[in-house]
Amino acid sequence: MKKNNIQIASEKGKVILLDYEYKDQGSNLPVVIFCHGLKGFKDWGAWDLMGSAFAKANFLFIKFNFSHNGGTPEQPIDFPDLEAFGNNNYSLELRDLQRILNWLETSDLPINRNEINLIGHSRAGGITTITASKDDRIKRLVTLAGVADYEERLPKDDELEKWKQDGVYYAKNGRTHQDMPFNYQLYTDFKQNEKELHILDAASRLSIPHLIVHGTQDPTVDVNDAYRLRDRSKHAQLSLIRGADHVFGASHPWEQDLMPKDLRQVVQCTVNFLRSN
Repeated sequence: MKKNNIQIASEKGKVILLDYEYKDQGSNLPVVIFCHGLKGFKDWGAWDLMGSAFAKANFLFIKFNFSHNGGTPEQPIDFPDLEAFGNNNYSLELRDLQRILNWLETSDLPINRNEINLIGHSRAGGITTITASKDDRIKRLVTLAGVADYEERLPKDDELEKWKQDGVYYAKNGRTHQDMPFNYQLYTDFKQNEKELHILDAASRLSIPHLIVHGTQDPTVDVNDAYRLRDRSKHAQLSLIRGADHVFGASHPWEQDLMPKDLRQVVQCTVNFLRSN
């Protein structure tokens, strides 16, 4: 059973687009909710193949677009809505994930409500860690190439002052060649909610099993972030994928029938973790 692009209302007139996939067995299934990272989307690269692999392993797999990731219902791939992208922030993504969890509770999908698991990639590693630290619906957490500290990834000193003065800074998207806007509200929202948005503190409050997966050659989020998370998360397991990059060998578009070997290793490692904990 597979269904794509279900619309869930978010805020500021935006919607969350959601896909799910599962193998109908006539019984309730454990759930895996996958959250994409910055400049990501649910249909990126090999994420669909990853979802099918979890479905074949008897999980109900959900992936979705954050409401302000820059996509639209008509064009969910890439970033036609840069205005929404510029108005995104960490707090909004936390609220979107709550909307997904609430939607799941009221859905008629065959889910085991005692087996809801989160996977967060990159920036969403923080979103899922914070959520799992305070929402007892979450039974296990997996962070893939997850960041350990949001403030470290924001502009500082002169760059921060220029950002404040200009109200926006731009980062080039190497694949689409778009200038991606980051409005200053991202920083003000972070400072207003800094205590809640401290990822390592959230990791220290986790009382559930936590799998930390990271590539040793990640050029985007240094592998040291994985060690820092491991040191703070009391029930953590660390799995390093030797030689893997930030997206575990995948790229967009991904036109092969199989996942890259590093991502296959990630999926197998994750399935083993979810089954054994």
